[in-house]
Amino acid sequence: MKKSTHHKDPAPTFLGLTFWYQLVVLAFLTITSLLLASSVLVPLFFAALLFVLLTATADRIGKFKIFGKTVPKWLAHLAAISIVLIGLSLVLSILSSQAGEVSEAFPRYEERFSSIVAKLVSLVGQDNYAAAVKALEQINIAGFATGVIGSAGAFLSAFFLVLLYVPFMLVERVPMRAKIKLAIKDREAAEKVRRVLESTSDSIQRYVGTKTLVSALTGLGSYAVMASVGLDFSETWAVLAFLLNFIPTVGSIVGVALPSIVALVQFEEVVPFLVVLIGCGAVQFSIGNILEPMILGKSLNLSPFMVILALTYWTAIWGIAGALMSVPITVCIMIVLSNIPSTQPIAILMSGDGKINNTDAVNS
Repeated sequence: MKKSTHHKDPAPTFLGLTFWYQLVVLAFLTITSLLLASSVLVPLFFAALLFVLLTATADRIGKFKIFGKTVPKWLAHLAAISIVLIGLSLVLSILSSQAGEVSEAFPRYEERFSSIVAKLVSLVGQDNYAAAVKALEQINIAGFATGVIGSAGAFLSAFFLVLLYVPFMLVERVPMRAKIKLAIKDREAAEKVRRVLESTSDSIQRYVGTKTLVSALTGLGSYAVMASVGLDFSETWAVLAFLLNFIPTVGSIVGVALPSIVALVQFEEVVPFLVVLIGCGAVQFSIGNILEPMILGKSLNLSPFMVILALTYWTAIWGIAGALMSVPITVCIMIVLSNIPSTQPIAILMSGDGKINNTDAVNS
């Protein structure tokens, strides 16, 4: 009898074991690289966002007409750099000038806060009161403040590295287009890559520009509320409200909670606390839920769940810096994935309504 030469087909696997093996290895290498190279990548990403803000401001200024003529590019860039540098100088000067005063005020706040919490806890029983007092004695708010100020110092040192990157990025902006044509010989492929880069740049410029504007309005509105009741260090809390507004959802909550707690500790009456809580909350709500959607619309089209997931992931990787950059990074990833045929399903899942605006998808 002849032996059968028939071979059994291999058991079917979902997308193949090789795919999942490569995916796991790629994810592991990516996370490891992001963690180990954070000291280099975080300033680089911040520099990229600052570069985007500068180019968005310059492009907006370049559209203005003076005596019937558009503003020259060199003048638009010079004006944009001046505006951004003035804003950064204002923020840094406020933080640097009041950092020491905030640190000195923390022991006073700590004593007042401990007494308030102890009174509240004493309402639920003597045993709980004793436990609360013991727990409060172990809280070192002044040490926490010193740690925050130390982190701010580390941020300032990294900020100089950011300022070093940005000028070179501005110099590379125009030659990069020619380099893409030279690097990619296929004219059609080069054009597709250019479209993907332009789409990514436009979306990020729109987001960063709009978010900076609404964050500045949030900071100013919050400052007006806090200054009206004479809250200590209103300028610092306003700057923090401006910065925290870049963090989705959580940033707005912290931006209201922090000055509210300070008002509760600083004043004997409850009225200033309510004014700060309701006033700052109203500013955050009106700007974040009414004004910002009107300006930004659904141009980013990110799923709300994806926003929270990105916030959680990048915060775990890079801390506060990752939280600030979580949305821009995720938008970049979604736009690139939407322009590659094999990864378009992932981009659809990341989007808010399943509609992706791919620009003649790049061949994978």
